[in-house]
Amino acid sequence: MEHLVGWLLGSVLQAPALLMESRQFVGVLAAAAAAMLAAQLGWHGTDRIIAWRGRPDQD
Repeated sequence: MEHLVGWLLGSVLQAPALLMESRQFVGVLAAAAAAMLAAQLGWHGTDRIIAWRGRPDQD
């Protein structure tokens, strides 16, 4: 029984540290996803602008 109580107490005491580490990891993943989304949107938006401005020149 002591072993179980010790394990539970250790888990509860380590939980805040694990949550702080996981927050940093989730933040890095979210930042990477946002950067990729912004790059894709920028690429697509630039293509649209070039296509829109290029149409009158082709006539």
